[in-house]
Amino acid sequence: MAIAGSLALTAFAVPTSALADEARTVPHVHAADPQDAALAFDPGAYTTLTVTVDGRPVEVRAYSELCYVADPVAAAAQQSGIFGTTTISNTRCGYESMNVFVPESAFGDQRAPIYFAVNNAGWMASYLRASVTDGASYNSATSNVGAALKAGYVFVDVANRSRGLAGADGSSPGKAPAAAVDAKAAVRYLRLNDAVMPGSAERIVVNGTSGGGALSAILGASGNSPAYDPYLAAIGAAGVDAEGRSTLRDDVFAVNAYCPITDLGNADTAYEWLYNVLGTRDATGSNATPQDAAEIAARFPAYEKSLKLRNPDGSRLTADDMLDTIRKEVIRSAETFMRADPANTVPALGATFDITSGGPGGTTTKSYVNDWIDVDNATDAVLSVDMAKYLRFVATQATLKSTPAFDAVGVHGNTTSGTETNLFGPYTQKYMNYTEWSWNHNDVPGDGSGIDDTGLTWDQYTGKRSTTLDDQIHLIDPMDFIGTKADTAPNWYVRNGTRDRDTSFIVSVNLDRALEADEQVENVDYRLAWNQPHAGNYDVPEAMAWIAKVVGKAGDPLAARHHGSARG
Repeated sequence: MAIAGSLALTAFAVPTSALADEARTVPHVHAADPQDAALAFDPGAYTTLTVTVDGRPVEVRAYSELCYVADPVAAAAQQSGIFGTTTISNTRCGYESMNVFVPESAFGDQRAPIYFAVNNAGWMASYLRASVTDGASYNSATSNVGAALKAGYVFVDVANRSRGLAGADGSSPGKAPAAAVDAKAAVRYLRLNDAVMPGSAERIVVNGTSGGGALSAILGASGNSPAYDPYLAAIGAAGVDAEGRSTLRDDVFAVNAYCPITDLGNADTAYEWLYNVLGTRDATGSNATPQDAAEIAARFPAYEKSLKLRNPDGSRLTADDMLDTIRKEVIRSAETFMRADPANTVPALGATFDITSGGPGGTTTKSYVNDWIDVDNATDAVLSVDMAKYLRFVATQATLKSTPAFDAVGVHGNTTSGTETNLFGPYTQKYMNYTEWSWNHNDVPGDGSGIDDTGLTWDQYTGKRSTTLDDQIHLIDPMDFIGTKADTAPNWYVRNGTRDRDTSFIVSVNLDRALEADEQVENVDYRLAWNQPHAGNYDVPEAMAWIAKVVGKAGDPLAARHHGSARG
């Protein structure tokens, strides 16, 4: 049935552009399968941990290193990441495993929600981790781990392949759509074993930040799409039969995403437009290649128009009103912050924002003059926002990314950039440009990307049946699945900080507007988080209250399972 995982991208030239609208609902009951049998969960194979949550001891059953696929892709022992080179112990399945932590209140509870945490910051591969450790102490007001355990949720740490992963055979088996495929495989493992595992696979809540926020979004948007079936078959995912047909579901109940770096195929365009339309790059001295920035930004109006999104008042969302849309979201963010607590105030014009940031070397506090937002703290009202000065404020605290921001490798001789270019291309190739502009401007000889090496324009290359680059882009973009026949998650909580310069605010705004228009989506709680940078889980009580609310509203998950619900 399964094809070796390292061959997944070359074995299947999946014409997914024709499959975006062809998702299907699959039944819960499925025929016996040897690979499914190999993925059976053992309820007795746990160790007991004792942790402290809010000063009270909590007993936790830990199920460690559960390999959620039958044919995992072997990894090299030496892996290079953001913080240097590390040696991994589980080369067989350390990137396709999960750790499951069950608090004592959920030991025999098959109704408890499953808090499904993905950890691939920057779209990087995420090796197996353990968020719950013996003897640790957690504060449920600041720790999502502690809050989940206190609420009686099953906490699952999910590892996944993605960019930067070194395969045992010297290849790069983390290329898109590996992260999404692995996340789906992990959901399928939980569904396969739902009857014997604590918690309910009908109540999976996916949590992630940055690249993890993006992975959460594509997992939530693309439930049960058949476009992933060949990739799932290649790694021996649960619920794929001998003919490659799906017999299990991989939709999820809710998404809890922070600063999702998503819609990568258009992220450069959105970034350059936002930070050039009011001269932000020039004003902050971060416009080293103004012609490039202008060319990329010029593509944005047509892209935004193509989405056919609408504002809350029913008007079309276009480049013409995007800045005003963001301004209104900033106002809503500030006013929500002020109204939440009498102690919450915004600095007056001329006063300073004193911002503390942390890192490996400790914390530092810097002051920034407020010259952009005028408020009346007595009435919790925003009087005005100067968008040009606001964007300069954002770009002053953290230098804007280079141009292009997300697909820079191979452009103008650049081979050292850490951008997402290495998320794409064949397993045997280090990287491949995934946007038309960067493809046209690749000038690194011999890298296998761009017109210079292939002799093909972007349209010619992506139009070939034998190439999968366009499919890779499609299969990690939630915008391609929202509003289609895919079983999109009914509940969404999305936050993006008002000081986040890592991606354009446009990306999260578009995600919100698309979700609001999807008839399958029942609840969207979207907001720019006041005075937050590129970060996540800074609002634990609020996020957990939202989860409790949507779980309570959904009712008994066992009833949904027994009645063959179309979505989990």
